[in-house]
Amino acid sequence: MKIKQVEELVGITSKNIRFYEDQGLLTPERADNGYREYHQSDVVVLKQIKLLRKLGISVEEIHRVLEHHISLHDCLEKRMEGLQKERDNTEKLYAYAGAMVAREITIDALDCDLCLDEMENMEKEGIDFVDVSKVDIHMKKKAGALAGGVVMIVLMCLFIGLVIWGMSTDPEMPLLAGILFIGIPAIIVIAIIVSIRNRVKEIDGGEEDEAAKY
Repeated sequence: MKIKQVEELVGITSKNIRFYEDQGLLTPERADNGYREYHQSDVVVLKQIKLLRKLGISVEEIHRVLEHHISLHDCLEKRMEGLQKERDNTEKLYAYAGAMVAREITIDALDCDLCLDEMENMEKEGIDFVDVSKVDIHMKKKAGALAGGVVMIVLMCLFIGLVIWGMSTDPEMPLLAGILFIGIPAIIVIAIIVSIRNRVKEIDGGEEDEAAKY
């Protein structure tokens, strides 16, 4: 079967399927024409990968499970230990935020230096706070994608406006040419909007980005 059929059967994107192939989790056969040929066994493996990824298990760990270097039982126990650590970390963050709420401190009276010093000491003890640099980088990426897309959309709209103006001032302009000059930029605008939407989803943490983290 082809990759599109596999997409429908498993419910993950072709980009992710390619990513898992690149990581050595999947090795589909090659047909005589060079195209990948997937079988039911590949679908089974992809469903296993999807299930384990939904549990937050890294690609590296999944590779070890599929190669029988570690049992599923041990892999899940290791993941549970990680989840327990995450829960403990969340509870401590919750407690710290709750303590700030209990003090009823206003933003103007907030001693940021004191709080940041406390957080730094907590980080030394193993507490993980939000990675501000990572969050800011995501925002920067989204701003870049939006800025580039908006510029192109504005240019296309200006072009469409010029064509409409030209048609209104020059009645001899062929109607078909005018429609083409308007239709093509309009299609480009729609394509840009779809592309921006998909890019923002990827930056926000689409399935492919989640896989690539590990």
